[in-house]
Amino acid sequence: MSAAQTKLAPYDIARIRSDFPILAASMHGQPLAYLDSASSAQKPRAVTDAMTHLFENDYANVHRGVYQLSATSTRLYDEARQAAARLISAATDEVIFTRNTTEAINLVAASWGRRNLAPGDEVLLTEMEHHSNIVPWQLVCEERGARVVVAPVDDRGELILEEFEKLLGDRTRLVALAHVSNVLGTINPVRTVCDLAHARDALVLVDGAQAAPRLPVDVNALGCDFYAYSGHKLYGPNGVGVLWGRGEILDAMPPFLGGGGMIETVTFEKSTYAPVPDRFEAGTPDVGCAVGLRAAIDYVEALGLEEIARHEEALLEYGTALLEEIPGLHIIGKAQEKTGVLSFTVDGIHPHDIGTVLDREGVAIRVGHHCAQPLMDRFGVPATARASLGLYNDREDLDRLVSGIRSAIEIFA
Repeated sequence: MSAAQTKLAPYDIARIRSDFPILAASMHGQPLAYLDSASSAQKPRAVTDAMTHLFENDYANVHRGVYQLSATSTRLYDEARQAAARLISAATDEVIFTRNTTEAINLVAASWGRRNLAPGDEVLLTEMEHHSNIVPWQLVCEERGARVVVAPVDDRGELILEEFEKLLGDRTRLVALAHVSNVLGTINPVRTVCDLAHARDALVLVDGAQAAPRLPVDVNALGCDFYAYSGHKLYGPNGVGVLWGRGEILDAMPPFLGGGGMIETVTFEKSTYAPVPDRFEAGTPDVGCAVGLRAAIDYVEALGLEEIARHEEALLEYGTALLEEIPGLHIIGKAQEKTGVLSFTVDGIHPHDIGTVLDREGVAIRVGHHCAQPLMDRFGVPATARASLGLYNDREDLDRLVSGIRSAIEIFA
């Protein structure tokens, strides 16, 4: 029985924290409180052990090798794809390995966008998008004579659906939005967006980088056409991501990169291309990262995505209440449907100064624009401090966050 089939109950936070060796580290003589999982999550021992075991015992290049090591490595790579598909309730042959969510979105923009966008067409985004879900569309729209249109968010950080619907037009070809905002924590109404977009014959791409680690995801229930997520935010390694797309759409898309592994035949006159997913995976794949991703997926599935979501929701409620007691602190993002991200500013103190004080106390948070400069402009701030939760955080981490913020206020008041 695989780890994914064996639920680990109850949600034992002490045991879970012991699975992450780095959480026992000290920073500046203080125990580490890691509150930057929205940027990149820490890795459980199961992930590093799986990757080490591969490289020490089973590694070879995948596909085409007839010797045992290659067959074993190929099997492990294929099993990783199965796990990546299972996590989002997708068909295995519709899952493409990429380096990360950014590359997945670029793949769609370059392959689907160049084939389907024409002068005057529109790609509809939201104000809360990460740069990775803005810049690729700007690039392809500029090339094709199309344009980017942006749907607004309100002061709570929620998508204004009425305005979004008004912006859907006869020239809207694709809607691209985050499932969960990396700055606001807002959980977007993806199913509603998909229904509205499909009624206007537009496709929908969902940036699932922040959702996949903490919410149960079913791409068929969501109704989207593309879904992307990253391994490193899912407690797996850097360097691996996933793009899912509907089979009939992927089949009609040309290759993104050319080279070995993505072809059927090659002559100097013409090449023919492999079916999906191989068509979009040129070159030698990162087998080690794929194996690490599979281990990470097994780990979160063993805990249960529903249990992880409940744990982070309880911590979010606790942390929000603590932060709201601090005079001069303003939380950016108060959506009714929200997950474990707490972005904030403090009157008279630059976010970088808050982050520096917290670091000296062993508390790791993110400061800056979080690759969402248009959203910073929307809220009239140059940057925020951001504490983001992971499955291994506990109340003590948030207590120490608040203590550090109060220290910063004392220093800079």
